[in-house]
Amino acid sequence: MSEIARKDAAGPLAGLLVADFSRVLAGPYATMLLADMGAEVVKVEGPSGDETRTWTPPSRGEDSTYYLGVNRGKRSIVLDLRDEADAALGRELARRADVVIQNFKPGGLARYGLDFESVRTANPATVYASISGFGAGAGARVPGYDLMVQAISGLMSLTGDPDGPPYRAGISVFDVMAGNHAVIGILAALRHRDATGEGQHVEVNLLSSALTGLVNHSSAYVAGGVVPTRMGNAHPSVFPYEPLPTADNDLIVAAANDGQFRRLCEVLGIPDVPDDPRFARNADRTANREVLRPILTERLATRGALEWFDLLVAAGVPCGPINTIDGGFAMAERLGLDPVVEVGEGDRAVPTTRHPVRFSATPAGYALPPPRLDEHGPELREWLSKEPEDDRG
Repeated sequence: MSEIARKDAAGPLAGLLVADFSRVLAGPYATMLLADMGAEVVKVEGPSGDETRTWTPPSRGEDSTYYLGVNRGKRSIVLDLRDEADAALGRELARRADVVIQNFKPGGLARYGLDFESVRTANPATVYASISGFGAGAGARVPGYDLMVQAISGLMSLTGDPDGPPYRAGISVFDVMAGNHAVIGILAALRHRDATGEGQHVEVNLLSSALTGLVNHSSAYVAGGVVPTRMGNAHPSVFPYEPLPTADNDLIVAAANDGQFRRLCEVLGIPDVPDDPRFARNADRTANREVLRPILTERLATRGALEWFDLLVAAGVPCGPINTIDGGFAMAERLGLDPVVEVGEGDRAVPTTRHPVRFSATPAGYALPPPRLDEHGPELREWLSKEPEDDRG
């Protein structure tokens, strides 16, 4: 799309056009990652805009920080798909796109000629990604929200104190997970297209992402016939792997193998404990956690959490303080991860969280700030109304 392409796009996906018909979190998160990697993302919004534009507080000026957090690197165009002229522009965008991504209810775009079969007919090479709550089968009629999936999948049954109520995770964990799975699926489908010239339909749903994301708990049920239950901050299969009290604050200690446990005990000044047959192996420590825990906490009570952190990390023992979000960013800065990047310039500059992948040859880019509603509408409408030079515009 030469007329509107980002001149500085140089990431591994530079040259790809993504038509983004998604909204809220899972889809926009996926397309933001694609944009970071150089793809040209056109964000299609209805007349009222993406819902997250209004999800406040908090905000930065007049902008929702929720919206700002998942929409950098994109161009916005408002298309009212109920209007045939706008729907025609949407179809033309999809026809020119390398990737189409949408999270309407299954079948919801068919009335506008923007379903997979219609898009594939116009452009067989398009990779078409659909994100839903519960798939396109019997679950198609069920609206998909992360909180619902946390409940339905069983995650909430695992979160909280053993004698307390179930809790949701502090973030929309399965929306983010499904967004990541969508990116993986899209990249795999693009690889297939490179080899065959053919696009395909990539389908992701939150419940399937949740069940695979429950990993060891899913396996406990599927392979072992065990239904896991809430254990607070404890781990069902590893000890110590939880917060332990120190002289001031709790410290996460994750000595997940025998060598780490032995080094932990050496730093704590109890080097003989790993030789006790009750604690020699992980299975022994897990079975005897109620005996071992007070032995460890007695020693941890002699210093503060940050002092132990420095000593234990130096010895190769995984551990960490329990931070608030500001502390998490401060720790990332301390560790040289440079977690904050700025997108845009001048009064449009927005601090945002760095792309999670580092590329040695094709680094992520951060040129475009999250777009205002229909900010690029005029130029995109003009471009879509012109005859393309070829099938890719």
